[in-house]
Amino acid sequence: METTRQKKVAGILQKDLAVLLLKLLKNSGKNNILSSVTKVKISPDLSIAKIYVSVFPVLEASNILSLINKNKGSVKKSLAELIKNQVRRIPDLVFYHDDSLDHIDKVESALKGVEDPIQNSSLLNKRKSI
Repeated sequence: METTRQKKVAGILQKDLAVLLLKLLKNSGKNNILSSVTKVKISPDLSIAKIYVSVFPVLEASNILSLINKNKGSVKKSLAELIKNQVRRIPDLVFYHDDSLDHIDKVESALKGVEDPIQNSSLLNKRKSI
């Protein structure tokens, strides 16, 4: 259960990190890529922040995450300048790829009838062979 303080800090981080990541992508020449911070989870002692980043197009996600992790120090420093009056200590940032958009696309294509997930299921094929 998240405390009110955790939720408040997570909201601040989510808003400011979204701006910083867009600026990072723009400065690195990745103008045709869209990224957003979908969720931020803060540890109870506010020392670690798990940041979930959604990237479009999905094929560029691993490259973008490696770029973000390579520039994690500068992102944390820029974040510290933005939120220094709101938190005592800047949490350590851990970035994860949020693949919920990919999952949503798969569900939508299944609902439209493009692909039947039941017929393509490996579990179903194993049961038939038994």
